[in-house]
Amino acid sequence: MFFNSLLTQEDSKMLKKILLLLILVAGTYSEAYADLKVFACEPEWASLAEELGGDKLHVSAVTTALQDPHHVQARPSLIARLRRADILICTGADLEVGWLPVLLRRAGNANVQPGKTGYFEAASAVALLDRPARLDRAQGDVHPQGNPHIQTDPHNILPVAKVFSQRLIELDGENKTYYEQRLEDFSQRWNQALQHWDEKGKALKGLPIVVQHRGWTYMKHWLGLNQVAVLEPKPGVPPSSADLSKVLSKLKSQPAAAVVRAAYQDDRPSAWLQENADIPQLVLPFTVGGDEKSNDLFGLYDRSIELLLSVKKP
Repeated sequence: MFFNSLLTQEDSKMLKKILLLLILVAGTYSEAYADLKVFACEPEWASLAEELGGDKLHVSAVTTALQDPHHVQARPSLIARLRRADILICTGADLEVGWLPVLLRRAGNANVQPGKTGYFEAASAVALLDRPARLDRAQGDVHPQGNPHIQTDPHNILPVAKVFSQRLIELDGENKTYYEQRLEDFSQRWNQALQHWDEKGKALKGLPIVVQHRGWTYMKHWLGLNQVAVLEPKPGVPPSSADLSKVLSKLKSQPAAAVVRAAYQDDRPSAWLQENADIPQLVLPFTVGGDEKSNDLFGLYDRSIELLLSVKKP
């Protein structure tokens, strides 16, 4: 009562406003905290999750377009994020085999372990290419299940979206209608974009290219590109000067329009070929955020088509 007697009427009103504001902030925090927390291994899946989940998800992309997704350090910050996650979305097909199992073990989150609803591999939703006939580590960084870089073909995105959306519904059934509407809207926009990309991509059929890494298999298959040579002698093995010389010799009889690399890759091998073969070095975004125009999934493929067309001779 003594404290109340010291307050003026204006002070009392102000105190009530402050208390009301604190209650509102606490309520907002509780709602945000109640959202599904998504641990996305690669930027393309973070972007897809945002498309499908909107404000019902809190999405955390744990790698960037400037990182090699094969090699990621299991930092304490990533362990903490995974420990709090409700669902994990990664490429799978052993792309993250060098670091994700360590994170899963150290995080100790039972909800996102393999076999649980909260564990999702995008590669499980599509047919994989480049499945090796035999397994031999001497052949380099070979993926037993097939090539994991499925995001280089936009036709692979919608099958992934449908399965992932169903996982969100299983985890958050109260918002089932919301997720279904988001998927329907995304599907319509994506199918329209696919028609546009397919039409523009017709001009790229047969375009001869050299690639630095076998990361463009699905794009090659989609657009009908002619992959003349690969700089890496084995997947994941940096090319030596002798390897580069062999490619240069091959280009004398099979010229290429460009040497293609991803934004995260070392530019020295491609730069060497660019100088010695007199062909442009083409840096494709590879994933969302790979350059300033690839800010989302739609921008990723718009930009990829644009860059490939830029090296096509009239």
